[in-house]
Amino acid sequence: MPASFFMRFATALLVASVCLPAAASPAEAGAGAEPEPPAQTTVTVLATGYTAGVESTGKRPGHPQYGVTFSGVKVRRSNVSTIAADTRVFPLGTLLYIPGYGYGCVADTGSRIKGRRIDLYFPSTRQVYKEWGKKQVAVKVIRRGDGKVTETMLDAMNEVVVAGQDLSDKKFGS
Repeated sequence: MPASFFMRFATALLVASVCLPAAASPAEAGAGAEPEPPAQTTVTVLATGYTAGVESTGKRPGHPQYGVTFSGVKVRRSNVSTIAADTRVFPLGTLLYIPGYGYGCVADTGSRIKGRRIDLYFPSTRQVYKEWGKKQVAVKVIRRGDGKVTETMLDAMNEVVVAGQDLSDKKFGS
């Protein structure tokens, strides 16, 4: 092949590398997926509140899924409460410390909970409005979840908090 072919090819590659945008990172390529924050970091999120009721879930008492999270555990407000998050950012089982609320374990998802948003469980809408509302808050990621949550795990997390022990280095089996 003539040398002019290789020169034109090399020039085209150089122009393409300068003019075309770089390839998207895996996080950008995931259709708007947020990168997962590592454990023991602080992440600013928009936090709202939700209840098990029709106003948040569309379900009424008596419905078989009333008060049951996406992960299958019952909603709870305790030392470690159930919260909803975008599982691309905070996988199920992720444990967060939320100032003004306490510990929350990601056990649920929500149709409007996308990106760096979380939804905190409260037993009633009155409590949502009185105690929380809608806030920007810096949450601490205590430990990353592995995609599952069980009642046994939540009970064990609550026992550790009651005992005043460190949650970050504990194993909570399913």
